[in-house]
Amino acid sequence: MSVAVKKRTRTKSGSSTSLWKKMKKQKILIFMIIPAFLIVLVFNYFPMYGILMAFQDYKMAYGIWGSEWIGLENFRTFFSNPLAVRTIKNTILLGLYSFLWSFPAPIILALLINELANQRFKKIVQTISYLPYFLSTVIIVGMLKDFCSVNGGLFNQIITALGGSPINFFSESQWFRTLYIGSGIWQGVGWGTIIYLAALSGVDVELYEAATIDGANRFQKMWNITLPAILPTVTILMIMNVSGILGSDFQKVMLMYSPKIYDVADVIGTYTYREGIEGARYSYTTAVGLFTSVISLILLSITNFICKKLTENSLW
Repeated sequence: MSVAVKKRTRTKSGSSTSLWKKMKKQKILIFMIIPAFLIVLVFNYFPMYGILMAFQDYKMAYGIWGSEWIGLENFRTFFSNPLAVRTIKNTILLGLYSFLWSFPAPIILALLINELANQRFKKIVQTISYLPYFLSTVIIVGMLKDFCSVNGGLFNQIITALGGSPINFFSESQWFRTLYIGSGIWQGVGWGTIIYLAALSGVDVELYEAATIDGANRFQKMWNITLPAILPTVTILMIMNVSGILGSDFQKVMLMYSPKIYDVADVIGTYTYREGIEGARYSYTTAVGLFTSVISLILLSITNFICKKLTENSLW
């Protein structure tokens, strides 16, 4: 018995020593990680104690620890508000439509770029598709407003030339989601292909050569070799994208919407901005934000569970 205990003690001390040696060998990498770790700790984890405000009638004069506790009253107020249904509905629809259109776009573009034989043309296409990503959201929306302008906008010039009447795109509700999603795809599709092209670069060329010898055409090679190769990457990114369905691009929505299109453009982010910043209802909007975060976490867990069962690829 004593021998077994000694062996276990030696094993534990030996493993801790080897871990310390590994850390000493990688001390430069560890020092490089420390700033990023501190940034995440300070800006992502420390502010989480503010969640307590969701269960309080927060007063700035008393602070978090001195404000009155009111339990779930802020949540009841939100769900009894007629605007709650509208904002939740708009947020879900905008996030869902964005996911259904924006998520497959980089995959399709990556597959098409991967099939290009001319390397020079391939690089040109990649560069052109990447460029919009580096433009700020303000510039993107500004360009969009110029293109959609009633007075001389490119889109309205085309409509007028075809015999139609000018359309005020930013004042008509039915166009908001189309403009939001379309501009989002244009801005992000090129950047999104980078991850998939990186995954495709690791595919063994001999697999394609063997498929060619067996008489497979391009579509068959894409379906049987290329797609299975990027499936783990697709799965992980899909899980992360589904969890962000309730996280609409607040900055972009703020720049695009107006009171005329509140019925489709008013999302949880803009609602909490009006109530929290302009209305100074900090506890109430913290509760709304906490509700959004919890639902996003649930979506993440469910999607991760389903993907793990179907593909054996998951975040955890």
